[in-house]
Amino acid sequence: MDRRNFIKNSGILFGATSLDLSHNNFTIKKKIRVGLIGCGGRGTGAAFQALNADPDVEIVALADIFPDQIETALSALQEAHKDRVKVTEKTKYIGFDAYKKLIGGKVDVVLLAAPPVFRPDHLEEAVKKGKHIFCEKPMAVDIPGVHRVREAVKLAKEKKLNLVSGYCFRYSTPNRELAKQVHAGSIGDIFSISTFRLGGELTEKPKQANWSDLDYQLRNWYYYQRYSGDIIVEQTIHSIDFMSWMLNRGLPKTVSGTGGRQSKPWDKYGNVFDHFAVEFDYGDGVKGFHFGRQQNGTQPRNSVEAIGTKGNLNVSLLSSYQIHGENPWKFSGKMNNMYQTQHDELFAAIKSGETLMDGDFMADSTLLGIWAREAAYSGKIISLEEIQNSEKTYGPTSDGYSWEMELDTARIPRPGLAT
Repeated sequence: MDRRNFIKNSGILFGATSLDLSHNNFTIKKKIRVGLIGCGGRGTGAAFQALNADPDVEIVALADIFPDQIETALSALQEAHKDRVKVTEKTKYIGFDAYKKLIGGKVDVVLLAAPPVFRPDHLEEAVKKGKHIFCEKPMAVDIPGVHRVREAVKLAKEKKLNLVSGYCFRYSTPNRELAKQVHAGSIGDIFSISTFRLGGELTEKPKQANWSDLDYQLRNWYYYQRYSGDIIVEQTIHSIDFMSWMLNRGLPKTVSGTGGRQSKPWDKYGNVFDHFAVEFDYGDGVKGFHFGRQQNGTQPRNSVEAIGTKGNLNVSLLSSYQIHGENPWKFSGKMNNMYQTQHDELFAAIKSGETLMDGDFMADSTLLGIWAREAAYSGKIISLEEIQNSEKTYGPTSDGYSWEMELDTARIPRPGLAT
């Protein structure tokens, strides 16, 4: 099998994660020292999964802007893995520059799980310092951030670093089996695919007496455009990534959409939408559709449906996976923990000297989410060229953050209106 076919086939097997057998310079006969940046619930979960992935993993450093989050994460990790959590007072890093201190320390792998606005800074620094990386999704909240991520990915490839993304659907066993079927032509050429990610609202952390207004915003970052990029970039982007994976045809030509805020009051809970409906036009009659919602009291749905020239697929994620038509198929295997599989494969690659690289698709999928948001915010059809050339940013880089900085006071977008 030649290299092109090997990479193509391994991409299907690993959910479009590329596999490079060139050996890196990691010494496998030692403990794997891991540092966590962003000690909230997702970050703490990633640290647990890293510990469960390999007995040689040790958590040696933690970084966050909030000391209490470091202590909460550390307590939970020590309770379960006391002998393998070796964080000291000197390796607890606090502040907006804490990521630089952790990455510059004695760690082999970094877990990047801070709010998305900080991801380009953290990724750039980790690659610069030659660390293997688990990088939560999304990778940026604006297009200039995506461009920085692409440059970091290019350098990570040159350094043969492992880079595993938080787009966890690509690490699900049934999703991978479905992708094999679709990419082998089981439903023919796809001309329409729809994804739904409908659910409830995220829980607010009420403001405490000792919190500043910026404290409140950063602890409830998912409510704010500056820190999260809105729900379509921060959460329902999983479904958009799944759509892109199944279509396997690059980026669309144009994106249009709508959205708004119906359930939450406009004078509270930040400035993000609570629903989106988006069309991705790939040309030649091929279209993708995404519907996302975070509203309490509504019916949940997490599904994908696609229509092809030979059949159709119908997926209820984490439940049912079927193809109907000329080549019927139904997944009947064992479900896996896709979050754990991400770390299992990352640390297995590090030890074996192989390289896992999610960089290209993670940047593309992040771009798709941002593109969809901008189309919905503006009420305009946006071309690929227009979005690629966007210079709009949603806030400063990490170096511009301080506890005296201005709050995110952006208005909730009203398409067609100036304010």
